[in-house]
Order: sequence, then structure tokens, then C-alpha cells
Amino acid sequence: MCTMRIAIYHNLPSGGAKRALQELVKGLGPRHHVDVFTLSSADHGFADLRPYVNGHQVMDFQPLPLFRSPWGRLNQLMRMADLLRLQQLTRRLAQTLEQGDYDVAFVQPCQFEVSPSLLSRLQTVPTVYFCQEPLRRVYEPMPARPYNQPRNSWRRRLDRLDPLPGLYHLLLKQADRHNVRQADRVLVNSHFVRRAVDRIYGVEAHVSYLGVDVRQFRPLGLAREKMVLSVGSLTPLKGFDFLIRSLARLPAADRPRLAIASNFQNPPERDYLHQLAAELDVELALLGNVSDQRLVELYNQAQVTVYAPVREPFGLVALESMACGTPVIAVREGGTQETVLHDQTGLLVRRDEREFAEALARLLSNPAQAREYGQAGREHVVRHWSWSRAVSTLEGHLEMAIQSRLQPLGAPQPLHESR
Repeated sequence: MCTMRIAIYHNLPSGGAKRALQELVKGLGPRHHVDVFTLSSADHGFADLRPYVNGHQVMDFQPLPLFRSPWGRLNQLMRMADLLRLQQLTRRLAQTLEQGDYDVAFVQPCQFEVSPSLLSRLQTVPTVYFCQEPLRRVYEPMPARPYNQPRNSWRRRLDRLDPLPGLYHLLLKQADRHNVRQADRVLVNSHFVRRAVDRIYGVEAHVSYLGVDVRQFRPLGLAREKMVLSVGSLTPLKGFDFLIRSLARLPAADRPRLAIASNFQNPPERDYLHQLAAELDVELALLGNVSDQRLVELYNQAQVTVYAPVREPFGLVALESMACGTPVIAVREGGTQETVLHDQTGLLVRRDEREFAEALARLLSNPAQAREYGQAGREHVVRHWSWSRAVSTLEGHLEMAIQSRLQPLGAPQPLHESR
């Protein structure tokens, strides 16, 4: 395999996407020349890339401050201004990359644009875009929350008449579709997302599965507590309210504590979950700023990992839990169907509170079955979900993006499978 000069662009917050990028960079760094270009708005301390790359350039960008009520409706104008600022910034960055003799640009999502406008700016450098998920808030309905509802009738009328949210979403959607279609190669983390990309963008995407660090996420031999664990940002899409309602269906004497580990604490969602748990008599612990070491301990202390995100693109949480030898009960939708093996490493159930509660009661009352699932999960992850395999697959896609620019139009191109 030839050494590549790879430029990586990202504007990622803390979370699974940044953790995955760090693991990919760890694998690419020793074999290729890797430079990272990023923005000051990204989270650089979480899953730090700097120890593993040749260069790390941070460009200054922070979103414009938002208005408080009663001027909050003007915030859409501020967000539109941010989109224009990002387009100007990526135009300058594209010039830098095209003068840098890079073989390929590996482009990650942007927390503001989602699909970065850099994809539309680069002309001579082949681009590979890793689409973690489409821009969900403009392509699908979001779960309803009481704190998002207008408090009175005149606000509801104003919401219907206000053109700014629709205009902002229209501009965002148009830019997103255009940017994705400019990439030489689009990668996704699951077949579920591949189908969504085809439906929304009309683009053929290629599955490039992620992995798990099985040396870090491993069984520790800790005593199991009367606790079930879930992991993810405090947003409605993570389905934590569903978990609380499901737990409430268990008899009070058998009901375990629900611990939620999160690096992103959304105050309205946090308060909503606390209130819901109090109303339903479910013991809830919201754990913020959880270190990697502490997260591994939590997986090991939990009886079961419970996972109910809404149409989750991939489901890295399930794999991390399985790597620690902890069984998973997950909703049967999205990418979790590709990570959890039903009745082997855990249980997959419909998004039904009663059915989920029954599955949880089944495992809590049968520790031997839970241990069997946990052992099988560890073996499955070690065998099939290593980061070395994920990095090798990615290298193949980067090489094919380079070759696609070198081959004459219409020439047959090799196929590369991710598994």
C-alpha cells in the first residue's frame, strides 16, 4: 500500500463521531502523512487528535451569539449568517489544501453545516465524506417535547406566520444536498444510513463500519450493581424518556436504577427527564463529563445496557457494552440491528414500553443468561469489530477516491467491500 498525504477536516463536538475519528486517525497516522484542519468551535480536548497526526491547524470560528427572548426569532438570521461565514472560511481552506499537495481529503461532518461546504470548494483534491447521518432535523420529524411547545395561542399563531425557520431550513437543506453530491466518495457507518443517503441525496454510499477499542472496553470483573446503563447526549432522539417509562412498568421492588452517561447536558431535556422519572418513581442518575475509564467501569457495573435511540444510525454504545461483556437490550430499529445479535449478545425488541420492560425483566431475573449473552458479545466484538479492520477498509476507500480521478471517464472501477 502506498503512503498517502491525507488532509482531514472536521468541526466535531464531543461524542461518538469524534471518538471514532480519533481511532481512525490512530490507525492512519503511522502509515500515512496526516494533517488535520479544524475550527476553534470543535472540541479538541475530547478524543484529542494531535498526538497522532503530522499537523493540526485550528482556524478561528465561533458561531454568532444568539438573542434571548423576546428577540429569539431573529436567531435564524444569525444562523444563516454563520452558514455564509463558514462558506467563506472553507473557500480559503480549499485554496490551502489545493496548494498542499494532498492526495485526498477525508471530510467529517460539521456541527453547524452537517455536510461541510468544503466538499463543494475543493476542485483538484479528491474528497471522501463520512456521512455519520443525514441532516435529521430537516428531513424527518423530531420527537415532541413539552418545553418546545408554545405557551399560549398568540405564540402559536406567530410560529405559523414566522417565515425565518422555514427559510433557514430550506437554505440548510439545499446546501446539504449540494455538498454531499460533490464528494467523490460518500461513506456511511451502516446499511441503514446507506439506504437513507440513497433516498435523501440520490447518492450511492459505501458502508465503512467503525470499530471498538477492545483493549480499553473490556471486562474488569467488577461486581454488578442493581443498575442499568444508557449512554448518549441528552437529546430527544436518544429515547431516554422511553427507557424511563419502560422501567416504570417493572414492579417497584425489582426496578433497578437507571444511570445515563452523557457528555452533552441539554438543560431543558435534563429537567424533563428528572421530572418524568420523579413522576413515575424511577431512580435516575444523570452523569455528565464521564471519562473513558469511568465509562468502562459503568459498563462493567451495569446488569444490562439499555439502548433506545430513535432510528440510531449505527449504535456504537451497543458495541462498547458488548466489548465489556455486558448484554444489551435495544430497540429493533436503525443501525442497532447491525450491531446487536438478537438472542445471542442481547435482545432486540419493538419500540413498545411493555415489550421492552418484559425483555428487561427476563434478563434481570436470569443472571446466567445475561452472563452468556455478555460473553458472546465480547467474543463477537473482538472477532468482527476491531479498529484495525475499520482502518484497512477506510484506506481502501481513500485509495479508490484517488484512483477515480486518475481513471478515464467510463472506465470500470474496482469494488471494495467493508466486511
